[in-house]
Order: sequence, then C-alpha cells, then structure tokens
Amino acid sequence: MTLHEASLLRQEIAIAPHVRVILVDSITQVRAEDAGAIVVAASHGGRSSAEFAMTIPLAAIFFNDAGVGKDNAGIAALQVLQERAVPAATVAHTSARIGDALDMWQHGVLSHVNEEAARRGYERGARLADAVIAYAPHASD
Repeated sequence: MTLHEASLLRQEIAIAPHVRVILVDSITQVRAEDAGAIVVAASHGGRSSAEFAMTIPLAAIFFNDAGVGKDNAGIAALQVLQERAVPAATVAHTSARIGDALDMWQHGVLSHVNEEAARRGYERGARLADAVIAYAPHASD
C-alpha cells in the first residue's frame, strides 16, 4: 500500500440489515468483496470511473458530478452504467468536495440520476444519505 492509498478513506456504514454502504474517496478503491454493496465514491462521474465501477457488480454507485464539464464528461458514467442496468447518480460539486467521500455522504445533494436509479426512487435534489437510507432496501430490486 502506498502512502497515498493509506490516506484515502475507505469506510463501511451499516444502515440496515443486509445492506452495505461503502464510502471510498476514489473509485479505484472498490474491491471484489464490495460486490452487492452500495458505493459512495468521491471520484468524478466520468467514463473512466464507470470502467472501474463495472469491474464489480454493485447494487448502486454514487459519484461527484465535478461541475459536469464539457460535453457532460463529469456525468458520463451514468449513461455507461445505465446500459448495464446499474443504478448510478452524482452529487453536485457545490454540495460536497470531490475526493472526500465522508463529506459527500454527510452533505451531498443528488444532481443527476440515471434511469435505473430513478426507477428505484432516487431523485435530483435529495440528500444522498437520506436517499440511500430510504431506498437501500430496494437496492436489489
């Protein structure tokens, strides 16, 4: 483990029986044992983040929209993950710091959701933690 890796947050939060929420400062921290979990990754929601997220079958994944950016690059992961039927959403970069999963969990407000996430009840404007707690029992629907 590098010094950089040691400084990144990786924390599991228990919110309900049989529901795992994993907070990671970087999507690169997702591990095989996270399969089936809801992951809050403080990375941008770009295409490269989707590539990392698709390596593990996750119940849902949340990113930072990073200001959305040119050609919607900061939220490109949502469509890529929609094509795999993975619920995915972003929080507004104005509501939580990029690279800080705990801040994202505590203060993040959903800014964009893919169709699969919307189908499960996630909606723009909701606080991330409140939404995950409310809809987590439906994560495997």
